[in-house]
Amino acid sequence: MTDSNLDNVYTQLCKTMTQLGEANAPLFLARFAMLAIDTIDDPTIALSLIENASAGMPE
Repeated sequence: MTDSNLDNVYTQLCKTMTQLGEANAPLFLARFAMLAIDTIDDPTIALSLIENASAGMPE
């Protein structure tokens, strides 16, 4: 995926969450994550992505 593709996908993700509203964003992200995990189809990669995404987040 090119930087431009990545930017377009991220922009669409943000627009979709805005359209769904703040209250629905967590459910949307959870559904998106499950679909992505299923598509990745590799537990090692999926677990690594979860770890990387949580790095530096406040507890």
